[in-house]
Amino acid sequence: MKSSSQFYLAPSLLAADMSRFGEEIHDLEKGGADLFHFDIMDGHFVPNLTIGFGVIESLRPLTKLPFDAHLMIENADRYLEDFARVGCNWLSVHVEACPHIDRTLAKIRSLGMRPGVAINPGTSLASLEAVLDKVDFVLVMSVNPGFGGQSFIPNAIERVKKLRKLLKNDQMIEIDGGIKRANIAEVVAAGVDVAVMGTGLLAADDYGDEIRKIRQEIGR
Repeated sequence: MKSSSQFYLAPSLLAADMSRFGEEIHDLEKGGADLFHFDIMDGHFVPNLTIGFGVIESLRPLTKLPFDAHLMIENADRYLEDFARVGCNWLSVHVEACPHIDRTLAKIRSLGMRPGVAINPGTSLASLEAVLDKVDFVLVMSVNPGFGGQSFIPNAIERVKKLRKLLKNDQMIEIDGGIKRANIAEVVAAGVDVAVMGTGLLAADDYGDEIRKIRQEIGR
């Protein structure tokens, strides 16, 4: 499977110790993380509430690594400027939650962020076809969104393979949900460029050692 030459390992801060976010970011960056993933949930589109703009803004001065915000929220258009303001670099919105997604993606790019579209496990890939030329990446959910620590849905591998055939080589596939060292090689071989890892990484005692082992698995 063809994919972009760059591979990104993206720790999900949903799985971090929120009482020591700053230390977690320092340790993950020192260990070899490539960007930081923020799961933004509103309690409506998904049954959970997570962090807001203030937390992201307070963390932004702590690292120069990109911030990747995944919006699992209704009415995402209302908040796009705010995510740009607090320092997000990549921003993905759900095809299921954005009725005017072509306009939404164009707005994200106009704000200087890399636009992405996210898709749930039960949503047909056909729903993306009209906007694939508007995105830098597609975020394939390999669990049903809303909570960390869920088990990987195996059908995500075939979805990634099908999606890879629809994308240009410089467009990336991101995967989120149940990713760990045991399955990282399979998802990368299918065509994934960005692997979001929550408990699969942050449950480790030594982030740097775990990241080294992950990269050994994929040869990157």
